Amino acid sequence: AVQLVESGGGSVQAGGSLRLTCAASGYTYSSYCMGWFRQAPGKEREGVAAIDSDGSTSYADSVKGRFTISLDRAKNTLSLQMSSLEFEDTAMYYCASHGGSCAPTIEEGDFGLWGQGTQVTVS
Repeated sequence: AVQLVESGGGSVQAGGSLRLTCAASGYTYSSYCMGWFRQAPGKEREGVAAIDSDGSTSYADSVKGRFTISLDRAKNTLSLQMSSLEFEDTAMYYCASHGGSCAPTIEEGDFGLWGQGTQVTVS
């Protein structure tokens, strides 16, 4: 079965950095989109960044210039490098994927496979 497993969350002071990773196993798509979402308490889940299997990326405006998404296809590993973290970045972060290319916007409904989430706390 296809599975996504996130790691790398934790607590960090404002202005600091964290790197999240998502290990994908059992993947059979030749073309796919992988993304990061986050959900803060009391808020809806929002798309943060996405990347195509061909390397095309997209970001939410709130993280542009601070977060970088990358994909190691050989290792089936998705990463999110987060820098200049702000209190507002505190949330549970989820890795997600779907077959085919990424849409122009990062929409939760497009993604059918989800990881269990990893908590990021900025203080």
